[in-house]
Amino acid sequence: MINHTITFLLLRLGIGISMFGHGLVRLPKLEGFSKWMTGLFEKSMMPVALVVPFSYILPLAEFVTGLFIIIGLFTRPALLSAAVVMLLLLFGTTLIENWEALPSQLIHLSLLAVLAGYAPAYNSYAIDKLINK
Repeated sequence: MINHTITFLLLRLGIGISMFGHGLVRLPKLEGFSKWMTGLFEKSMMPVALVVPFSYILPLAEFVTGLFIIIGLFTRPALLSAAVVMLLLLFGTTLIENWEALPSQLIHLSLLAVLAGYAPAYNSYAIDKLINK
């Protein structure tokens, strides 16, 4: 049982750091990130009215879900929220035909889904565990 708990923790920290880091580096340059993302989608079928708000929300969503996953606070909802973010990114990635980005996003989604499934049983090293004592 302890091996599964350690494995869960390591994977949780890894995916959390990835999500957190993506958001952390984008937040200080939010306007530039938004312009870059809008430029990527200008020739796609996605309306700019959807791309612009998403480009501002995405870094915050990555940062917050990543932080919660790292510290183990609301772990399962954070994992599921991050998975929704990944699904949205996958959809956008296919619209702009950025096939090189898909494997990374699918790996993220896979880890998030597996961790969300095993969180109730193996999320022992987490703030959630302290709160629910």
